Amino acid sequence: MAAIDVRPAGEDDSSFSFRVTVRDGDESETHHDVTLSRTHWLRLGAGYDTPAQLLRACFEFLLAREGKESILGSFDVSVIGRYFPEFESRIGRPEG
Repeated sequence: MAAIDVRPAGEDDSSFSFRVTVRDGDESETHHDVTLSRTHWLRLGAGYDTPAQLLRACFEFLLAREGKESILGSFDVSVIGRYFPEFESRIGRPEG
Protein backbone atom coordinates (compact mmCIF):
# COMPACT_ATOMS: atom_id res chain seq x y z
CA MET A 1 0.00 0.00 0.00
CA ALA A 2 1.22 3.47 -0.86
CA ALA A 3 2.15 5.99 1.81
CA ILE A 4 0.21 9.23 1.49
CA ASP A 5 1.71 12.40 2.96
CA VAL A 6 -0.72 15.34 3.05
CA ARG A 7 0.75 18.73 3.94
CA PRO A 8 -1.25 21.94 4.18
CA ALA A 9 0.03 24.56 1.72
CA GLY A 10 -2.30 27.42 2.64
CA GLU A 11 -5.88 28.52 2.79
CA ASP A 12 -8.02 31.52 2.01
CA ASP A 13 -11.67 32.46 2.34
CA SER A 14 -12.74 30.04 -0.39
CA SER A 15 -10.41 27.02 -0.25
CA PHE A 16 -7.66 24.97 1.36
CA SER A 17 -4.48 24.04 -0.54
CA PHE A 18 -2.37 20.94 -0.01
CA ARG A 19 0.82 19.35 -1.29
CA VAL A 20 0.41 15.58 -1.41
CA THR A 21 3.20 13.05 -1.87
CA VAL A 22 2.36 9.44 -2.69
CA ARG A 23 5.21 6.97 -2.14
CA ASP A 24 5.27 3.28 -3.03
CA GLY A 25 7.30 0.57 -1.35
CA ASP A 26 9.88 0.83 -4.14
CA GLU A 27 10.45 4.47 -3.02
CA SER A 28 9.03 5.93 -6.23
CA GLU A 29 6.85 8.94 -5.54
CA THR A 30 4.51 11.43 -7.13
CA HIS A 31 3.62 14.96 -6.04
CA HIS A 32 0.24 16.62 -6.31
CA ASP A 33 -1.00 20.16 -5.64
CA VAL A 34 -4.62 19.89 -4.60
CA THR A 35 -7.27 22.40 -3.60
CA LEU A 36 -10.41 21.73 -1.60
CA SER A 37 -13.09 24.39 -1.69
CA ARG A 38 -14.78 25.27 1.56
CA THR A 39 -18.07 24.33 -0.16
CA HIS A 40 -16.82 20.78 -0.79
CA TRP A 41 -15.38 20.60 2.74
CA LEU A 42 -18.82 21.46 4.17
CA ARG A 43 -20.58 18.97 1.88
CA LEU A 44 -18.16 16.03 2.16
CA GLY A 45 -16.25 16.58 5.39
CA ALA A 46 -18.81 15.72 8.07
CA GLY A 47 -17.13 12.40 8.87
CA TYR A 48 -13.61 13.83 9.04
CA ASP A 49 -11.90 15.91 11.73
CA THR A 50 -9.88 18.06 9.34
CA PRO A 51 -9.69 18.95 5.67
CA ALA A 52 -6.36 17.07 5.51
CA GLN A 53 -8.09 13.87 6.69
CA LEU A 54 -10.70 14.26 3.96
CA LEU A 55 -7.96 14.80 1.40
CA ARG A 56 -6.15 11.65 2.55
CA ALA A 57 -9.41 9.74 2.06
CA CYS A 58 -9.70 11.23 -1.43
CA PHE A 59 -6.27 9.85 -2.31
CA GLU A 60 -7.10 6.45 -0.82
CA PHE A 61 -10.21 6.45 -3.02
CA LEU A 62 -8.18 7.38 -6.11
CA LEU A 63 -5.39 4.88 -5.42
CA ALA A 64 -7.95 2.07 -5.12
CA ARG A 65 -8.92 2.85 -8.72
CA GLU A 66 -5.72 3.94 -10.46
CA GLY A 67 -1.97 4.10 -10.10
CA LYS A 68 -0.35 7.11 -8.48
CA GLU A 69 1.14 8.12 -11.82
CA SER A 70 -2.36 8.47 -13.26
CA ILE A 71 -3.46 11.01 -10.65
CA LEU A 72 -3.33 14.57 -11.95
CA GLY A 73 -0.41 16.68 -10.74
CA SER A 74 -2.66 19.61 -9.91
CA PHE A 75 -6.42 19.54 -9.38
CA ASP A 76 -9.38 20.54 -7.24
CA VAL A 77 -11.26 17.83 -5.34
CA SER A 78 -14.39 18.76 -7.29
CA VAL A 79 -13.01 17.14 -10.47
CA ILE A 80 -12.77 13.66 -8.94
CA GLY A 81 -16.51 13.12 -9.37
CA ARG A 82 -16.19 13.80 -13.11
CA TYR A 83 -13.94 10.76 -13.46
CA PHE A 84 -15.60 8.62 -10.78
CA PRO A 85 -19.34 9.32 -10.40
CA GLU A 86 -19.53 7.32 -7.16
CA PHE A 87 -16.91 9.56 -5.48
CA GLU A 88 -19.14 11.84 -3.42
CA SER A 89 -21.39 9.07 -2.13
CA ARG A 90 -18.36 6.97 -1.12
CA ILE A 91 -16.17 9.70 0.34
CA GLY A 92 -19.02 11.18 2.34
CA ARG A 93 -19.24 7.93 4.35
CA PRO A 94 -15.82 7.27 5.90
CA GLU A 95 -15.17 3.77 7.08
CA GLY A 96 -14.70 3.05 10.78
